[in-house]
Amino acid sequence: MSVDAQTRSTHPNQQRLIDLAGEFFAEVESLTPGKDLETRLNADYGRGNRYYDGFCELIKTGLANDEGWVAIDELDGPKYRRSKVSWPSSKNRYFSITTVYMESIDEYRGQYHAHPYGEINCVVQLSPGAELMGMSGWQGEGWTSPGPGTHHYPEVRGGALVALFFLPAGRISYDAKPGMPQPLSI
Repeated sequence: MSVDAQTRSTHPNQQRLIDLAGEFFAEVESLTPGKDLETRLNADYGRGNRYYDGFCELIKTGLANDEGWVAIDELDGPKYRRSKVSWPSSKNRYFSITTVYMESIDEYRGQYHAHPYGEINCVVQLSPGAELMGMSGWQGEGWTSPGPGTHHYPEVRGGALVALFFLPAGRISYDAKPGMPQPLSI
């Protein structure tokens, strides 16, 4: 049985990630998720950027040390897990923070969902060839940013990764169905 995220104690590395994310949100809070933001994040916030490198280091350390806050709630066995790291609040500019662990050599699909206000995903590769499917195609290390109203299956291939995702106002919906039209701007 899963332990409610609000009753878990906050590990020091989890708090470091929340604090770092708060600084990151201060830089991107006025930008709208979508293709343009995805391009900007991959150009300006990829490997070598203190936010991207910090997020990757904290996630990898949390997993390696089994700290109990990175993607611990199984959705489809150990290959597909997630955990809420932080709920929306004024401290994190009303973004929620969630970790999703996915692992598969072949393509694997998770739960179909929609992003009412869009989404920002930091792709943390745990295997060198692992990729996450974004609205613009497969993405290894770096970022995806589905725009408002988009919907999809989260998909992985080539190994293991963690999608560290940030949702404006914590909004996510599981009411969307495959085949529904996408918004004009993805």
